[in-house]
Amino acid sequence: MNGYNTFAAARATQADELGRAIPLIAAQLADRQAAGELEGPGPVFVGIGASLAAACAAVWELRSRGIHSWRLGAGDLPVPFPESAHPIVGISQSGRSAETLAVLESVAPELRLAVVNTEPSPISQIASTIALGNLDDSYASTIGYTATVAALGMLADAWDGGRIDPGWFTLNETFSRIEAAVTERVTALAELFRTVGSSDFVGAGPAVGSAEAGALLFREVARIPATSMSTRQYLHGSMESAGDGVHVVFGDSRELDLATTLSEAGHHVILISGEAVDSTPTLHVVQLPKLPAAQRAVLEAMVMQVLVGAVAAVRGVEIEEFVFHNADTKVPVDAGGAA
Repeated sequence: MNGYNTFAAARATQADELGRAIPLIAAQLADRQAAGELEGPGPVFVGIGASLAAACAAVWELRSRGIHSWRLGAGDLPVPFPESAHPIVGISQSGRSAETLAVLESVAPELRLAVVNTEPSPISQIASTIALGNLDDSYASTIGYTATVAALGMLADAWDGGRIDPGWFTLNETFSRIEAAVTERVTALAELFRTVGSSDFVGAGPAVGSAEAGALLFREVARIPATSMSTRQYLHGSMESAGDGVHVVFGDSRELDLATTLSEAGHHVILISGEAVDSTPTLHVVQLPKLPAAQRAVLEAMVMQVLVGAVAAVRGVEIEEFVFHNADTKVPVDAGGAA
């Protein structure tokens, strides 16, 4: 990957890039299955920021199959990582995330797996790696994020003798079709954010990751303070300070009542759901097809990308650069290599 693509350019080619990346990922997973690397105790996913959010649906899929799995913030762990039979899957699009590299280096080599975009990279040098293919991502991640969600979801499908869901191999077509169907409506919703001071992002179960990624995008791209949490956490007190922001809710069950309650109280709510729900002047519904959790998460990410790009335009924010640069979050390209 040479530098960064623009946010708009990366989005424009995203469906095609997913169509190219998914078969490559599937082939690598088949090789790992044949080598016996995707067996036994379920994986512990570690990452930072969007990479951590990307693992949410995969953990849900694994637990739905009765396989113990977790996702943990790489920077929130004491190193060395406690001795465990669970493999560690480090997630880092650059392959240079300092905290993720440190966790991987602290465990036995046979327990190290990784999902990265950039190869070669410090993380890919020390772990058995599923590579996305050096995709030309944007500074605020687009295709890098959706391809990571896909890779982790497919890994969850394949774990311990599982089979990759066939829907992955046509997801790029589904992505393109749904993007065309919702873009005009989602873009129009940007006006809701013209003057707001904050926004809440709420999701159920596997969609918690989409809420986290959505809130992160709104902070990075539109410079709007945004908070993410799970539906149940939100219901247990946090919604009491709903304020005058816009609420973005992901889900098909308790989220419908939550969205209705907020909207009937006069709050603008964007509900991203698989259910057919009527919109009102304050309830703005974006319906997505009902797909397996990780595939649905890819489409939810697309909706957030369309929305935040339009919001940045409405608010006059330049989205190709970050405000703050922290020199200690990435290691040099030639770091790593520990046994």
